[in-house]
Amino acid sequence: MSEDILERELPDTGQRIAYGPEPRQFGDLRMPTGEGPHPVVIGIHGGYWRVRYDLNHFGHACSVLTAAGFATWNIEYRRTGEPGGGWPGTFLDVAAAADFLRVLAPQYNLVLDHALSLGHSAGGHLALWLAGRHKIASESPIFTPNPLPLSGAVALAGAVDLRRTWALGLSDNATGLLMGGSPTEFPERYDAGSPYDLLPLGIPQFLLHGTDDTDLPLEVSERYVRRAAVKGDSATLLTLPDVGHFELIDPTSSVWPTVLSVVTALRDE
Repeated sequence: MSEDILERELPDTGQRIAYGPEPRQFGDLRMPTGEGPHPVVIGIHGGYWRVRYDLNHFGHACSVLTAAGFATWNIEYRRTGEPGGGWPGTFLDVAAAADFLRVLAPQYNLVLDHALSLGHSAGGHLALWLAGRHKIASESPIFTPNPLPLSGAVALAGAVDLRRTWALGLSDNATGLLMGGSPTEFPERYDAGSPYDLLPLGIPQFLLHGTDDTDLPLEVSERYVRRAAVKGDSATLLTLPDVGHFELIDPTSSVWPTVLSVVTALRDE
């Protein structure tokens, strides 16, 4: 059962590196063999942005991606339920972690002009948000200058439309906790923080979603891809029959080869 990945022991953690001064501002960098240069994937774990879910469970996917030739930067960030988590800290941490790759690149021979983001569930939201943050207005609290450009982004069962996840009340209103309130109360936060509202992002995006996902309904990804098409953006939805929420990050599952093939195809574009 793929949900046991939340408790499964990691084969390795890579090298843990701080990208900021706060306790949660770190990432696990895993390096493939060889001198490089190495393509890099920014990994972003899910858990509905809550503090009780950390980066370790996403490390299984990152470890396998590294074995396939990718450097992986599995990032941690402040989450709801702890100081600095939620709006705006969660967004600022993820942005800072991505931009920190510019510091890491010379030492580890990373190829940043083909950097990809890959996230699951709430991390899928953040993976696509990273791809669109260059469109955030400068007056927004989550604006950051000169964001690291990405060449592709992948959301696995992603919470990619915050207005819709709020309307559905998913996971005891996890979206409202992240954003500090509703889209009616804080429309400008949703404008800046939801990938759906930032479309078009201008890079290839892949969304993978199972038909049997009871944690985050398929309709969220379907709605996102429809809007992307209207906006003329390149967003592809792969609908996976009889697949739930956690199979997508389980390298032992039958759908993992599909995830790996999508990431590899983006690298090779």
